[in-house]
Amino acid sequence: MLDDITQAVLAREEVIKYLTGSFGVRGDEARERIQGYLDELRTTQRPAIYRALQHPLYPILRKIERLHENLHHVITAVRTHRVVYASNHKSHTDYLVEPLVLDDNDIRPPLIAAGINLFGGPLGLLHRHVTGAIPIRRNTKDPAYLVTLKAYVAEMLKRHDLFFYPEGGRSYSGELKAAKTGLIHAALTAGCPNLVVIPTAVAYDLVLEDHILARQRVKKQQRPFARELAEMVRYAVGYRSRAFVTFGAPIPVSGIDPNSRREVLELTRAVRARIGTLYKVLPTAIFAAAMRPSITRAELTARIDDLIEELAAKHANLGVTSGRQAIEEAAEPLETRNIIVLEQGRFRVRDRSVLRYYARTIEHLLATPGVTH
Repeated sequence: MLDDITQAVLAREEVIKYLTGSFGVRGDEARERIQGYLDELRTTQRPAIYRALQHPLYPILRKIERLHENLHHVITAVRTHRVVYASNHKSHTDYLVEPLVLDDNDIRPPLIAAGINLFGGPLGLLHRHVTGAIPIRRNTKDPAYLVTLKAYVAEMLKRHDLFFYPEGGRSYSGELKAAKTGLIHAALTAGCPNLVVIPTAVAYDLVLEDHILARQRVKKQQRPFARELAEMVRYAVGYRSRAFVTFGAPIPVSGIDPNSRREVLELTRAVRARIGTLYKVLPTAIFAAAMRPSITRAELTARIDDLIEELAAKHANLGVTSGRQAIEEAAEPLETRNIIVLEQGRFRVRDRSVLRYYARTIEHLLATPGVTH
């Protein structure tokens, strides 16, 4: 006997086409490949158990103060709509911080699309059987997988909200990356007439993996999460940060044709642009953007004031109002993180790669109009 989700997935038009040989595979082989990927994607959400558990990453999570903005957009939307949250992706802590902001405010929990490297060991069992995380194989070209993934997401959206990251993975450079269309297209094929996309932006004073990400700059290979977790624990010594989760106004998608590549791409770009506008400009980012290899406090204050004026003119979501405030709030944590140092009355760069990582987090807001980043 097949469960309801499996029956629904196998009955979808795109899956039927695959099973009948549209991609050169048919019969038992085609069905086994679809079924294998479906078994891999299958997830269960048990919110009551999740809240009762002591999360394995709690020692790190308790060091992050969760703050939210514009939550009223979410509260209003969930009353009458199926919701897809689309967020930028900064850290492995995003998977915890953003859903917990919803849970803290008694908003129904969404399923989470997460990289498959997070599904090993005890944490993988927690994701698969409690939190409702869907393991995603990024950058695969296997038609059987892509067909199954989109069909499964579309069917799950009829029952649950979804939280996902259009960039596909964390930004290793710090900048807001281009958005991918895959899961947005899958959501559009769900056939939910009341579906909306809520653009969501997460920003940290300090990203836990900043040194790891900045050293690598670009993602070279998928590493086991256990290895990444060990590195995160090492950099968590003395770590404290705020996390701002900012929600945007819902974007209705009922008039968008999922079969139109142009319309799907336009929606994806619009969502990315909204995420970029919502992104909270925090003191560490603007300090990094204004910093020079060696600079006096007065010079740095003036440079930050100029940047704030420029960002205000572009209606950026500013979390700092003056150069003086930025230096007061950013200098100490950046120095503690061994990124800058104050010597003989001058700020000097100690770790250029990490400083540039933070500067790039607001590059999209300072870009010249008409230039795509």
